Amino acid sequence: MPSARPGGSGPDAVFPYRLVATDLDGTLLRGDHTVSERTRAALAAATAAGAAHIVVTGRAVPWTRHILDALGYEGLAVCAQGAQVYDAGAHRLLTSVTLDRQVAALALGKIEAEVGPLALAASRDGLDGDVLVGPGYLTDEGGPLPYIPFTDRSDMWERPLNKLYLQHPTLGDDELAAAAHQAVGGLVGVVMAGPGIVEILPAGLTKATGLSLAARRLGVKAAETIAFGDMPNDIPMFAWAGYGVAMGNAHDALRAVADEVTASNEDEGIARVLERHLA
Repeated sequence: MPSARPGGSGPDAVFPYRLVATDLDGTLLRGDHTVSERTRAALAAATAAGAAHIVVTGRAVPWTRHILDALGYEGLAVCAQGAQVYDAGAHRLLTSVTLDRQVAALALGKIEAEVGPLALAASRDGLDGDVLVGPGYLTDEGGPLPYIPFTDRSDMWERPLNKLYLQHPTLGDDELAAAAHQAVGGLVGVVMAGPGIVEILPAGLTKATGLSLAARRLGVKAAETIAFGDMPNDIPMFAWAGYGVAMGNAHDALRAVADEVTASNEDEGIARVLERHLA
């Protein structure tokens, strides 16, 4: 999948944005973790017309780079909910923000005091950072991905982390995210990133944080950006970007703040919008 530096011009199309930011799961990727030929062609046309394409995902780099390699993507990618900016072409981590482990442990204690015991996973920092998965944590979301099981929670705190994943035996994702946010206040960030995926992040960190850093590297402004997403973790990205497009399969909270709702990730939602702007 081609990527381009902004500022060029295509022979056949004029595109009103200089940056196209796309989430991965539920947005750019279909359910089988592929990108349709129509969507590939629309993104290629946008880049030929002078835009850059940036992937912005909640996945950390180790759970993202195999997908980007398979797509032939060589641009910048914002990973781990904005904590990491990754150069896919060079296979190099450019920036990384870590979660204060003492603060995270304190926040976790406050949340469990309110909702009871949680099943946990943790994403270690770095280009090859492991994902640790504790007892009871369900890992099917997003397909089979490598992880290391643990039984002793102290193992989570041994090395720097990007984030923690939380699951509750009875609370739904929105309920857990709301309860966690209320319990910790501004101590850490809490976000619902997908089915079964509630995360603890460094305070103030969002997809918009990483996207703004990546855009600055490309010399692109927020107003020149069109963003596509499907989950509440994309809300800050929509607030930052000049135009936000929610997929037809998007969470209601994201649809409520979107400038436009397109078709689903299975029905060429990204391509439909890009083609209209390129026409």
